[in-house]
Amino acid sequence: MIEGLNPQQQEAVQLPATHALVLAGAGSGKTRVLITRIAWLVQTGQVNPGSILAVTFTNKAARELLTRLTSLLPINTRGMWVGTFHGLCNRLLRAHHRDAGLPQTFQILDSQDQLAAIKRLLKAANIDDEKFPPRDVQRFINGAKEEGLRPHAVEAHDSFHRRMVEIYELYQAQCEREGVVDFAELLLRAYELLQNNVPVREHYQRRFRHILIDEFQDTNTLQYRWIKLLGGGGAAIFAVGDDDQSIYAFRGANVGNMADFERDYAHGNVIRLEQNYRSYGHILDAANALISHNTARLGKNLWTEHGHGEPIRVTEQPSDILEAQWILEEIRSLINDGRSRSEIALLYRSNAQSRVLEHALFSARIPYRVYGGLRFFERQEIKHALAYLRLLDNPHDDTSWLRVVNFPTRGIGARSVEQLSDIAQQQGSSLYRAAAVLPGRAGAAVARFATLIQRLAHDAQMLTLPELVEHVVRESGLAAHYEADREGQDRLENLQELVNAATVFSSEEGYDGLPAGRALEVPLSADDAALPAGGAVTAMSPLAAFLSHASLEAGENQASASEEAVQLMTVHAAKGLEFDVVFITGLEEGLFPHENSLLEAAGLEEERRLMYVAITRARERLYLTLAQSRMLHGQTRYALRSRFLDEIPEEHLKWLSPREAAPLAATGMGAWGGAFRRGRGFAAGASSLTPSVPRTATSGVTVGSQQFRIGTGVRHARFGEGTILSLSGSGTDAQAQIQFRDVGLKTLALGVARLEIIS
Repeated sequence: MIEGLNPQQQEAVQLPATHALVLAGAGSGKTRVLITRIAWLVQTGQVNPGSILAVTFTNKAARELLTRLTSLLPINTRGMWVGTFHGLCNRLLRAHHRDAGLPQTFQILDSQDQLAAIKRLLKAANIDDEKFPPRDVQRFINGAKEEGLRPHAVEAHDSFHRRMVEIYELYQAQCEREGVVDFAELLLRAYELLQNNVPVREHYQRRFRHILIDEFQDTNTLQYRWIKLLGGGGAAIFAVGDDDQSIYAFRGANVGNMADFERDYAHGNVIRLEQNYRSYGHILDAANALISHNTARLGKNLWTEHGHGEPIRVTEQPSDILEAQWILEEIRSLINDGRSRSEIALLYRSNAQSRVLEHALFSARIPYRVYGGLRFFERQEIKHALAYLRLLDNPHDDTSWLRVVNFPTRGIGARSVEQLSDIAQQQGSSLYRAAAVLPGRAGAAVARFATLIQRLAHDAQMLTLPELVEHVVRESGLAAHYEADREGQDRLENLQELVNAATVFSSEEGYDGLPAGRALEVPLSADDAALPAGGAVTAMSPLAAFLSHASLEAGENQASASEEAVQLMTVHAAKGLEFDVVFITGLEEGLFPHENSLLEAAGLEEERRLMYVAITRARERLYLTLAQSRMLHGQTRYALRSRFLDEIPEEHLKWLSPREAAPLAATGMGAWGGAFRRGRGFAAGASSLTPSVPRTATSGVTVGSQQFRIGTGVRHARFGEGTILSLSGSGTDAQAQIQFRDVGLKTLALGVARLEIIS
């Protein structure tokens, strides 16, 4: 089982039943170690499969783990607790919904449904959504939940935050009334169940003797508390992760959890997986040098037996258009040399950068795919069908009701819906209950819709899940609606694929032949004998299980593999992927690292980790590109070269000469490609913010009698001294982005800022 593992991997796999932190670098085989660790524990008789809890961050990773375990072990892995945090919490809450204070048929709101519910709440409560934007409210609520805070525990120091807390309370009451939970609520409710219910907590603490967590650097505060609570009965916690790849702070990930885990549990028992099996030496050495500039890290150094490989190619172009054209020509050359299009990836820091790249590829008729676009369960027609199905399982789900009450059109206008909402608010009921008392023609139309839902719910008691999905698509009018649409063929095919998905799900979960709407009584296993309930547990119906599956899958990155195509994606989306050839574009100060990160050290360190992730996606060849001017948000911006380029030792870089920048030479601008290579245009030993000569003749603006250029030192009466990082606009509309020594990054209108040029 451990044949072929290197010494560090073997050490991790064969650890005794103790806490350990496995610091696994990019491409170091961490997934293999995690899977082999589980197989080793079972195969050597140290643990029963039912006593293992393994947490991943995507359903795809969980499926891969179970598939590979099945190939290693002669056991049925379906009874094992392997899944995402949200999936495992969903499983826990379904088994103990009464103890958790939830209805048996509670539904899960994905991010979009949650946002719709918040918008509806703000409107019903007559709250100004300009003062309290729905997305800001959503972030506030989810952020509080991820910190484990209910409304009464949130500190509010001013009237704005007190009002936010009130909205949080209203939202929670609305969710309780409708019997729905959002993703953050899954985690918090499961944590509270374990914290407050001693028999349930002690049962699972006794059951799970080994807890294994993948991608530990992506855990948030509440997830770490959840792990500590479950592991409180003496379980051995095996955490695998890489603090250098922690890039999800905006989602609540806390990179400090890794250092906390070492202090709380591992106590120096840290195994470093540093041998990389993916990339060549120049790529790894560049990544090591870059990330060494971060101070808050546990530390490791990637190495490989593959050799140095090719130096990293770097090019600086006058504009984003010429940058895209240069990349296009290089891609053509790579394809002509036999490279697969699907093994070429273009990475960018901001989604706004993709337009120029897409246009270049489209114009050249080179197939491309934007990875991370709309996923199957997020497509409009699929969400409509799922809304109907949710109403069959829980007719009080107001979010689903509002989505399809008039889709396809059935004569229920916005005014009718508003009247219905008013009645529901007055009664303190769901829209479904309010439909019974809505008067007039509007009431008759709404009553017909309610009757449709009731009839379909009755049918769900007799039809299997695939039959029900097909029946609902037809009887709801969705099929006829898209058949009448000249461009509806793709949507019809997607709806048919939903039926196929239900068929596969039923087969895999053992629901073949069972009525979709009927919940099943299942006997407790020996592992569950200690549960207070005793006897049997009411499981989800096939329909409820399928809806949970759809909600949990909705947020995952799934790229279609139907056609070989160049891959375009943000660096965040590239996490976990690898390609033969990678282009990292837009390496300009303010773009990568992003301007929002320059205000604090923690933000800059996260940007550097993001660059580290980008670099380590490349197996064989890596390109770094930048533009001296870029059109962003409707304006041309001029910027300095990213500091990250200065943090990579020169021996790993190959700055392309004018001759090698072929697309520029063809336009008569070939000299631009190599004139500003490393060392040119900067005084020896000078900061990258202090160029000794201007970058370009066009990177300056004149305001009155003053001429401002990138790199110009200025003094402001209030903010003090600083350096111009970028310029946009012209004349009286000109603006400058300035890094001040004392107050950080500011954007000022040059016509009114009264800046004094000091260098």
